[in-house]
Amino acid sequence: MKMPQATEADKEAFRDLVADLPGAEVKPMFGQLGAFVNGNMFAGLFGSSVGLKLDADAAEELAALGGGPFGPEERPMSGYLSIPDGLADDERARWAARALEHVVTFPPKRKK
Repeated sequence: MKMPQATEADKEAFRDLVADLPGAEVKPMFGQLGAFVNGNMFAGLFGSSVGLKLDADAAEELAALGGGPFGPEERPMSGYLSIPDGLADDERARWAARALEHVVTFPPKRKK
């Protein structure tokens, strides 16, 4: 399985993308980064690709803009779509906020 490495610039851009979202917490995940709210991941970084957990309607909208599978080609993450290349920073931020708004409705994960 191919595992692209996120550059420091990719990681900084990801942190910036979710920095102003209420309750968002960035954590390392398998050499990448994930953004969590109440213990549930709403955004992830895989190489330079950002994936979002969206409700069905939002996922359909993002797919229509060119959002595609997120994660390893051989085994993409179910329920996540990547933000298409070429979206402006403010659009990317709106999509990340939509993902957080969706995932914040999930029951909090209990810490182990």
